[in-house]
Amino acid sequence: MGSLEGMRVLDMTQYEAGTSCTQLLAWLGADVVKVEPPTGDPGRGVGRALTEDNNERQYFMNYNSNKRSIVLNLKSEEGRQALLDMVPHYDVFVENYGPGAIEKLGLEYDLLSSINPKLIYARIKGFGLTGPYADYNCYDWVAQAAAGTFSVTGEPDRPPMHPGPTIGDSGTGMQTALAITAAYVEQMRTGKGQQIELSMQEAVTMFMRTLDLQKWGTEPAARTGIHHGSGATATYPCKPEGPQEDPNDWVFIMCVTSQMFDSLCAAMDRPEMALDERYSDPMGRVEHRDALYEEIATWTRARTKREVMATLGPAGVPCSYVFSSLDLFTDPHLVEREFIQTVQHPINGEVKLMRNPIRMNGVVPLQHSPLLDASTDEVLAADLGLDEQRLEELRTSGAIGSPYAPKIDKATSAAGGD
Repeated sequence: MGSLEGMRVLDMTQYEAGTSCTQLLAWLGADVVKVEPPTGDPGRGVGRALTEDNNERQYFMNYNSNKRSIVLNLKSEEGRQALLDMVPHYDVFVENYGPGAIEKLGLEYDLLSSINPKLIYARIKGFGLTGPYADYNCYDWVAQAAAGTFSVTGEPDRPPMHPGPTIGDSGTGMQTALAITAAYVEQMRTGKGQQIELSMQEAVTMFMRTLDLQKWGTEPAARTGIHHGSGATATYPCKPEGPQEDPNDWVFIMCVTSQMFDSLCAAMDRPEMALDERYSDPMGRVEHRDALYEEIATWTRARTKREVMATLGPAGVPCSYVFSSLDLFTDPHLVEREFIQTVQHPINGEVKLMRNPIRMNGVVPLQHSPLLDASTDEVLAADLGLDEQRLEELRTSGAIGSPYAPKIDKATSAAGGD
């Protein structure tokens, strides 16, 4: 049984920020019904198709597992009314459409909460609902630039760079899921819902709280490149593992204390380095950082990145080789912990997905993402009591359903089908 079993979520999200939120709720057992337009979540079209002539792509599958898909044409009066009729059956409504989109559809909080006072109505916006930037469009890297992450990423004498991971989208989504869960607990206690708002800019800014604390709020934090604070903490080059050099043949070593530095010297079989007066205290290691870097880099260049980690890790020196995205699928630690799981998809066959990183009772088994329109009839029949004739009438009018839905057995196409 999932921890959030009983929670029902109307998921009007797209791309990644909102879908990350509702996916996490689904992983914890909530019944997440993804409401898509006839053309589907635009995220279905992002990236390379895994098979010919289908829109079931890895990007969409990565963020929509364990959900059900229904298609409502919200520009149709009947389609919009169907959504309004569904609202009393749900605890949560989540949207991350662009500025003003929900308002154009006439689906504001005041209306939906008047239909269901217990409704938790969560909104993710790039810059929030108020302020000078509220009407600006936003994507992950835009939010990251606005949160300062570009300014601290890259070499100090080079232009600012965007961090690769989409912490703006997924980070905001996870914070929204926490807010929804807290509101759900309050709803159970008081019987009342509420509106939740998250700004992607502000959500990413939360990840900036550790940078340059000595100058906190008085000077801009600097880009540090491969050097990170103390003299020995840096990213070091390693010997190639194969016949050719790889851009990820590097290892990151982090020495926070003098004891860790002593352990590093011992593991390198260079105990005399710990006694060198230049490196005998933290300030000296910072002052002579360049010389110290070359001492350590000479040692790492003679070893592969995995050999360095295998030597320093057991010695108590915090370090990791630079994982490539492919290493995430093959590294023995992640493999043993079954973080990457293989799921059977009704169109793409076996696909690899990352599991919920939360390990606790109440996490439900990983299921594939839903095909477009897979559960429309099932959900509307259960929630609104519509019979086959009425469902067919709504499909014929274009109020529900999609002409782009895959033509396969829908019994196996909803989340969880084999």
